[in-house]
Amino acid sequence: MTTTRRTLITSLVALTALTALSGCSRIDRGDSTAGVQDKGAAAEVRLGYFPNVTHATALIGVDKGFFAKELGDTKLVAQTFNAGPDAVNALLGSSLDVSYIGSGPAINAYAKSNGEAVKLVSGATSGGAQLVVKPEITSPADLKGKVLTTPQLGNTQDVALKKWLSDEKLDVQVTNVENAQSLDLFRRGDIQGAWAPEPWSSRLVLDAGAKVLLDEESLWEDGKFPTTVMIVRTQFLREHPQTVEALLRGHLAATDFGRDNKVEAKQLVNNALKQLTGKALGEQVLDRAFDNIELTLDPQAKSFPRLAQDAVTAGVVKEAADVAGLADFTLLNKVLSAAGKPAVDTAGLDRK
Repeated sequence: MTTTRRTLITSLVALTALTALSGCSRIDRGDSTAGVQDKGAAAEVRLGYFPNVTHATALIGVDKGFFAKELGDTKLVAQTFNAGPDAVNALLGSSLDVSYIGSGPAINAYAKSNGEAVKLVSGATSGGAQLVVKPEITSPADLKGKVLTTPQLGNTQDVALKKWLSDEKLDVQVTNVENAQSLDLFRRGDIQGAWAPEPWSSRLVLDAGAKVLLDEESLWEDGKFPTTVMIVRTQFLREHPQTVEALLRGHLAATDFGRDNKVEAKQLVNNALKQLTGKALGEQVLDRAFDNIELTLDPQAKSFPRLAQDAVTAGVVKEAADVAGLADFTLLNKVLSAAGKPAVDTAGLDRK
C-alpha cells in the first residue's frame, strides 16, 4: 500500500481545499441552479489554465487571440495554476468561471458539489504523462522504498501514480511538489522519479538524465486518456451560454491551429511558457513534449467512470464519485456541427 509523505505543501493544499469548501455552503446544501435564467453574454469570463504543454490549446488560444476574437465585447481574464486542486478551489469559490483542468480534479469538483457546481464541456488534450525515474531503476520492483513526486495531492498524475502503485503492490513514498521543484529535487538526488505531465517529463528526461519507466498511454485502450479537459461553473453555463459557446469556438480554432501549424504552435507555446515561468523550453524538450500529446476536443467520456474508481484504488477518496450528469456537450457539438466536424460522444455521461 502506498505511503504518502505529508509535506508542508501537501498540508497547505489540504488547508486551502477545506477553506474553499467552507465557502461553498450553498452548494453543499444541495441548492440547484436549475432555475437560473440566460442573461446573455457575460461582461467578463475568468479562464484558468496551467503553464504546461498539456494545456497547449489554452496557451495558443490566449496568445493567438482566438478566445478574444470569439468573445467580442466580453473581457477575457486569464489566470494560471500549478495543478488541478487549486483551480477546483477557485471554481468552487466562484472566483473562476471556466478552466482547463485534469480529468481527476474535474471529477473531484463535481463530486464535492454533489453534482451541482461544474459541467464538463469539452476535451483538450490526450496523453502526455509519464513515470520517469533514475537510470538505475529498471523495473517497478526497483521502486520499493524510493521517493516519487506528483504535482499536487489529488491531481490527475497523483491519482494515476497511486493507483498504479496499488496495482503493483509497491511500497513507495509519494510526495507532492510543484513540477519545477521536482526537477530540482531529482537533480539533487532527493527523489528518484516523478509521474509528470509534459513538458516536465521531457525536461526530466532530457535536462536531468531521467528515463521513462512507464508511459501512461500504455495503461489505456488505444493509448488515449483525458489529460486535460474544459469545465465550466454550472451557474455560469446557464446564465451565459452564449459566452461559453464563444469560448468553445475559440477552443476549436486554437485546437485546429495547433494541429495544422505545429511549428508555429510550438513557438507560441514556448513563448507563453517563458512569459509565465520565466524560462523557455529547449528545442528537443519542446519537440518531445509535443510528440507525446494529442490536441483533441473529445474528452474520452467513457473513461470517466474508470477514473472515478481509480481515485478510490489510489486511496485519494473513500468511494467512487458518481459521474452521471457530469457532461454537457450541447454547445460543443453545436460548435462542431457548425464547423462541419463530427459530434463528440457523451457515452451516457450527460444523464443522471
